[in-house]
Formats: sequence, C-alpha cells, structure tokens
Amino acid sequence: MLFFFINSSCAMSMNEMLNTTFPVLTNQDWEKKAEESLKGKPVSTLANDTYEKIKLKPLYSKEDQQLVNLSQYPGQQDFRRGLNALGYIGNDWRVSQTLSAQSGEELKQSLLTSLEKGQTAISFEVKESVVSEIAALEELHAKYPYSLNAKKLQADILDQLSQFSAANEGSGYIGNDPIAVLIENGSENDSIEEDYNELSRCVEKASQTLPEIKTILVNTIPYHNGGANAVQELAIAISTGVTHIEELLERGLSLETILSKLVFQFAVGANFFMEVAKLRAARILWSKITEAYGADVTNQGMVISAVTSSFTKTVYDPYVNMLRAGNEAFAAVLGGVQYLHVSPFNEPEGQASAFSNRIARNTQLILKEEAHLTKTADPAGGSWYVEKLTDELTEQSWNLFLDIEEKGGFIQALKQGYIQEQIEEIRVQRAEAVNTRKQTVVGTNKYANPADEPLNVSLKQAEQKNEKTWAIKPIRSTRLSESYEALRTQANALKESGKTPSVGLLTLGSLKDHKARTDFMTGFLTPGGVESVLSKEIHSFDDASAFISESGLKHFFICGSNDQYQEAGPKFVGQIKEKYPNIHLYLAGLPAKDEQEDWRNNGVEDFIHVRSNCYEILSSLLNAMEVGADE
Repeated sequence: MLFFFINSSCAMSMNEMLNTTFPVLTNQDWEKKAEESLKGKPVSTLANDTYEKIKLKPLYSKEDQQLVNLSQYPGQQDFRRGLNALGYIGNDWRVSQTLSAQSGEELKQSLLTSLEKGQTAISFEVKESVVSEIAALEELHAKYPYSLNAKKLQADILDQLSQFSAANEGSGYIGNDPIAVLIENGSENDSIEEDYNELSRCVEKASQTLPEIKTILVNTIPYHNGGANAVQELAIAISTGVTHIEELLERGLSLETILSKLVFQFAVGANFFMEVAKLRAARILWSKITEAYGADVTNQGMVISAVTSSFTKTVYDPYVNMLRAGNEAFAAVLGGVQYLHVSPFNEPEGQASAFSNRIARNTQLILKEEAHLTKTADPAGGSWYVEKLTDELTEQSWNLFLDIEEKGGFIQALKQGYIQEQIEEIRVQRAEAVNTRKQTVVGTNKYANPADEPLNVSLKQAEQKNEKTWAIKPIRSTRLSESYEALRTQANALKESGKTPSVGLLTLGSLKDHKARTDFMTGFLTPGGVESVLSKEIHSFDDASAFISESGLKHFFICGSNDQYQEAGPKFVGQIKEKYPNIHLYLAGLPAKDEQEDWRNNGVEDFIHVRSNCYEILSSLLNAMEVGADE
C-alpha cells in the first residue's frame, strides 16, 4: 500500500513537472543577474577587444544574428556550415601529417608505417632529394590522396607522377602558390609573370594526366606566421584567390578549371572560437567571390587544408605544445577542414621524432574516434557567439579586401609594402602583449620552470633579409615566444660562464605579509632565467643589511604589503642606498602616483607590478649582469 502511494505521488509530481514552463528571460534579465555577481559593475566591463578590432561581448543571443537568409544546413550556399550536406559523416577530413625523409625509399617506409597507424593522406616535406626518387610512391599513388605544398618543385613532381601506370587515379592536391613563395623568400624582381606561366603549364598538363589532383594553392601560412590577425588572413586569402583567377584566365584557362583545381591552406592559431569562425567566414567570402565571377554552385565551395600554428609553439616547456596543437586541431575540425596537419610538439627543432609524430597523429585520431566529431554534421552550428563572430569577420575581411583592390590588387599591395606594414603592426601588438604578459604563453612568460630543458633550436638573426632592396619585401616567420627564449639563452650563457643570474628578494615582515608579492616577483623573474634568492624575514634595517652583505648580489627587490611600505617608507630605501650605493633597488608594487617620486629620490629604480613590461625589465637586468660579469 505504501509502495502504491509513493508511486502515485511521484506520478503526480512528474505530471506537474511536464506541464511546468519557465518564464522567458530577456538579455536585460541576464545582465541584471550578472551585475549582481559583479557587485554592481556593468556587464560591459567583461567585454574585451581582439587583434581584429572586434569587441567580444560576455553574452550573445539570437538578437545578435542579423542575417535573414542564413544558411541552415551544411552543403548549402554560403557554405559557412561546410561543403557536404552530412558534414564529416562519410566525408571525414584527411589525416595529413607532413613527414620528413631524405630519400624516396625512406619516405615510402615512413608513409607505410604512418598509414598503418592512422594517417590517411600522402603528405611530406618537399625537397629535391625526395622528389628525384618519388617513383618509390607508385604503389600508394592510387590508394591515398596527396596533401602537398609543392612550391617550386611542383612541375617535377607532377611530371613524374604522370608516368605512373595508374596516374589518372591519383587524387588530393599537389599545389603551388607563387605569391606565397615570394613572400617567404622576398623578391628583388617585381615581376612574377614566369611563375604564373609555369603554374598555368602545370595546371593544364596535370588536368590531362592527373585529372583528379588539384594543383592551385592559396597559402596564407606565411602571413599567419608573420603575425597576421584573422581578418588579414581572410582578406589575403580571397585577394590571392582573385589574383590566381585573373592571372590564369589571361593565360587561357577556363574559370571552371581554375576553381576546380583550387585549394586554400590556412594555419589555425590559439584563439579557439576566432579560428573556428575564420574558417567558416573563409567559405562565405569565397562563395561570394565565385558567385560574382558567375561560377556554378558546384564550383563555389572552398576546399581547405589546415595546419596547426607554428607561431604559437615554444622552445621551453615543449610538451605544452601538445595541448596547443590539440586545441588548434579541434578548432580546425569544427571549422570544417578537408585536410589537417597537427604540428609535433618539437616542431621548432625542424625535425620531428617518431614519438612526436605519433602523438600529433593520435591527436587527430582522438578527435575522430573518441570525441566523435565525425558523427556530427555541423558541431559549431547553433552558437550565437560563433555565428556573430563569423559575420563580423566576414564583413571586416571584405572591407580589407576592397582596400587591397583599390591599391591595384594584391601584388601591387605587396609591392607597395601595404600588406607587410599591416601585418607588422599586428605583430608588434602581439609582441607587446606577450612582453607585458597581457597575453600568457604558458611555460614561457608565465608559469615558467627554471629546470626546463629547451628544444634544440638556434635563434634566427631576425632582420638579415631586410638588408637588401626588395621589390617585394618578405614577411619573416616568427613565434610568439622568441623574445623570452632569447632571454633564457642569455641567462644560460651567464650560467655557463660561472655567473648565475640571481637577484635578492628583501622580504619584509612575516610570511603572510610578503608572500603575495614574493610569489609575484619569483614568477616575474623566472621567465628570464633569473633566480630569486629570498632573505629571511626582515624586521629592521640591520636584517636587510646583513642579507645584502652576505648575498653578494647587486640587484634587490623589496617585497611586502602596502602597510609595510607605508611604515618603512622611502627612508628605509634611503638608508640602504646610503650604506650600499652600488646596488640596484626595485619595489614590488605600484605606490600612489604622488608617492612615487619620493621612492625614486631615495633610490628605487623602478616599480614592478602587473602592468610592467616583463621582457624589458628582464632584458635590462641580464644586460647589467653581463656587464658586471665582464668587469
């Protein structure tokens, strides 16, 4: 009887729940609730600006989506949701890990091993020693698609593949972007006519002997690795695509042939949602361009080959590169790519190991097999944030594309240095954000481990290429972490010379008083390879004097609470400087503006706080230590 009563009661509760509706909440309701958590601060304080000059809001809703004729399903024009109606279901992306080898036979064996373990495309670093022996790949030719940026060796590769017995069964892409080659290397000659003549010949010949292989590449990776933002990458992509169309139409190729042979190559960076939206926006932009040319709908889709960014990878704490690459690979897949290379964690060394290759390949397999991304047609669909971001990128990229066209087209914009200047401006902003630690590079400018063994990488001479007079100036490939890696190299050189770069931390009062700023200073100094030597608790001038004398150091950072600074005051610093005039004193924290002059007059050289330029301060410290070591 009791059992029946409980079940009846539960049934009644269930019926009530089924008939219960929730009130419709407006944006204002959510904002009001959020402001309660923010203790009265407006929600707008959570907004932030990106390098694309897009203001990211803390809350997005359907009101942010203004497009009336928004495509609802993958495979529909404007292709924002992907090329295929079922997404990756039955059309999953190709695992295209770029392998390195010194000969054709070595490449074949490496490919066989990788294909057995999950690779699904033929992708390798194109070099003359391999291309001359590419016949070794004949048995794989018809079984797996190619994923190759062939550059200047394109004609050699295509000629040899054309001799294969099953040549016409090859697929994938073996492309070349003559403009990207110029940007990587620079050009003293302002003409690329012969480069396009060669590309035209390759396209025409391959269309006959290798009909299923795409041969025209739009490669935006050099711009990405130079520091470009997403808007610049997109505008450059469609500008390059338009240039390819115009140049090849002039050489007699049909629009249908050109579009059917095009592949776009993007690098995918660390800003997850921005990168997802970038790839979606790219397809929208290209569909509009091809529509304007009068192309059939079947030729308006964009085939995308993606690589995870080398710009974001670090030499120190290198295993974190696995996490970065995984994040970037996830964004690429959600963005809807057809080919994907995941960079091995030791990519900065220029030579992957069997282990790093395996981890990179398995990153893609996890996304396929364990994250089940091949089971969802449009995994990014339905996010108002992603949809709005896609629209904003599309609009801004289109405006930049029009600016480039007004300058006479993409090649003219490169000759004028307009593209290079635009990208350099963003690169400087990125570098400043990293140097001041507004942008965190884990294991490099924050959370650095002083015991880390770096990858075996030699730092480049940054501006050697700029000594020439260029018709088309190159864009130097760089990485976000290079400035701090140079500091660590400098610090290691000091260690090897017998002068460990160390500073003293004058810890005022008990642990609870100074711990916050002591921890901050230790974390501030470690990215430069500078060791922190902590004093015992300092309660008097004599305590400070004893530590300074015993340590034998020349640079000291005062760490304490604001109350202790008020109590000790600048006079405490003056006493220290009077007794030790040759040491350098810094204060952890930022006193009120009207108090700073007094601190400086008594001997404090700088104030170290969260807005300080960490790189510049560490560089100045290390340079001073080098001078001291030579004295």
